[in-house]
Amino acid sequence: MTNSEGTEELLLQILWDWLRHQSFLTSPFFPVCFSLTVYLSCCLPYIYLDLLCPRLTLVQRFKIQPQSEMTWPMAWKCLRKILHHHVCFIFPLSVVHWYWRPVSFPALAPEMLTVVKDVLACLLLFDMQYFVWHLLHHKVPWLYHFFHKEHHLYTATFSLTTENTGVWEMLSLASFAALNPALLDCHPLTEMLFFVTNIYLSVEAHSGYEFPWSPCRLVPFGLYGGARHHDLHHLKFKVNYAPYFTHWDRLLGTLQGAQRKLRNTLKRS
Repeated sequence: MTNSEGTEELLLQILWDWLRHQSFLTSPFFPVCFSLTVYLSCCLPYIYLDLLCPRLTLVQRFKIQPQSEMTWPMAWKCLRKILHHHVCFIFPLSVVHWYWRPVSFPALAPEMLTVVKDVLACLLLFDMQYFVWHLLHHKVPWLYHFFHKEHHLYTATFSLTTENTGVWEMLSLASFAALNPALLDCHPLTEMLFFVTNIYLSVEAHSGYEFPWSPCRLVPFGLYGGARHHDLHHLKFKVNYAPYFTHWDRLLGTLQGAQRKLRNTLKRS
């Protein structure tokens, strides 16, 4: 083991030792508070950018649909729905899970390489599950009308629209995210890091911004779609169904090049 690897393992162990000695980690309130805190923390920087965008040309340069604007009524509407779903659905389910499956934590933290592999595996599995779910809810009219149409209220997305969904969609995606670490027998710390990564990537995909440091710019060969890729889905509805990666859309012929197609769509609108 190299010095850098040893340092990473030590930092993970220090973090894990601190976490597992926190009483809130075993509380039935923890899952809903954790989910809501991470989600709003990921949204806040983009909300701030949305407020600056009309006044700063620098910010407008990175906005995918610069003609669109987030208003406070739109933001409050999304926020009320998010809070309602967490209080009325996520919290009761977390209490049931806490009662039937008491939390137990191993003493040792996972290795860094294991964390990276498991988080990536969970993301790939979630990407496949959501692609199938998403495709079905667009191809079957009654599924779209009753369960998914609500998420397509805005053709120009902003961060808070990430969880602007109906109850069925929210519970479906939450179930996928919760089930995958269990299926892959992930360490509890890895599970938490997957949740953080998954929430951030979901928010980033709906943010309406693409920066030079955005994930789609960092992952080579167009393997990752990103915000522009998903923004095109909200504009055209019948393309780019996968939430993160592009291989499923490529295989099934539903992939459209985000940059060229989005530019042409905006010119016609």
